[in-house]
This record gives sequence, structure tokens and C-alpha cells, in this order.
Amino acid sequence: MASIAVKTAAGKAAGSVDLADEIFGVQPNVPVMHQVVTAQLAHRRSGTQSTKTRGEVSGGGKKPFSQKGTGNARQGSTRAPHYSGGGVALGPKPRKYSVKVNKKVVKLALASALSDRFNEGKVVVVDDWGFSKTKEAAAALKALGIDGTALVVVARDEDSAALSFRNIPQVQLVLKDELNAYDVLCNQYVVFSKQTLPAPAETGAAS
Repeated sequence: MASIAVKTAAGKAAGSVDLADEIFGVQPNVPVMHQVVTAQLAHRRSGTQSTKTRGEVSGGGKKPFSQKGTGNARQGSTRAPHYSGGGVALGPKPRKYSVKVNKKVVKLALASALSDRFNEGKVVVVDDWGFSKTKEAAAALKALGIDGTALVVVARDEDSAALSFRNIPQVQLVLKDELNAYDVLCNQYVVFSKQTLPAPAETGAAS
């Protein structure tokens, strides 16, 4: 079982903590991460685009001209797709883009993403935040050696820390139970407090 150093918000040593091998010690599975990220992005699509078919466009009830005698091709309605203002043929209609992904696959993708960040030395564990100002939060990131984008995982009762971090452009906040592979992969660092550090029983990460 691997361990990681715990630091204070000031960047000083505060002991160490063991990391679950099922979460931070798996071999990163790139195809699984790709599958889960693709599914998550598809799920975010609204799918509300819509066009009107010839049956939904108003007007066009009268035959535009006589069936015979004009020399033109016969027409039944000006709402046909080839008329200006007519309906759209085979246009988009509201639909769901969601793709079903098994829970075990989702958990494996998260474990793969966290393991990848841990192998790169980009996982940071803080003993306790203990501040309530954005200026202090920015100073804490600098003291911890975080010089890129960071995903800060907070608990629901860590309101002061969440309010302090939310105005820092390079920081993304996520609740502990909302942690996912896509957000981990979108940020260079993942920052936990001892309270939010995931355990095997909580995530059920697949090996």
C-alpha cells in the first residue's frame, strides 16, 4: 500500500497517510478512460435541437397550381422541403445522447485517472484548510507547489474553503461524492483534504 505525505495549508509537513491500492495503485486503463469521458460528454449534450417537418409547418393546405396544363411538375403543397419556407427533410429532432456505461467501468476509469495523477506526483493531500479568504487560498496553492490547474475536492461541510477557492481561475471545485474521471483528467493536480481522500469502501473502485 502506497503512502503520501500530508501537508498543512502553509506547505509544511503534517505526517503521512496510506492510499488505497484499489484507487491510486491500478494500471491506468486508457481505453476505459476514453469510453467513460466520451459517455460523460455525450450525457452533457442537451439534445434539444429541432426542425419542423412538412407536417409541422403552417400553411400550404392549398394546391399551389393546377395538376395539369401549366407545364410544371405537379405539386401538392408549398410546405414541401424543396420550397422556400417549407419543412426540413431528415432534420434533427429532440433526442437523448446518453450512453450507458457500467458502474464498474466508471469506477475503474476514476481509479485509472487518479492513479495516473499519483504516478506523476500530482496528487496533494492537505491536513485541513483552515481559512476563509480567497487571498489565503491562493497563498496555500503556492505554498503547496501547485503551479497549474487544480481540482480541489471538498466536503459538503467545508463551506469556507469552497468559497475561498471558487474565485481562483485555475481551480475547479468538486464535492467528494461528485469526483469523476473527466474532471481529474482535465486538471494537472488533484487536491484532497484528509476528510475527502477516497477510501475503497466509499468508491468501490474496480481493480
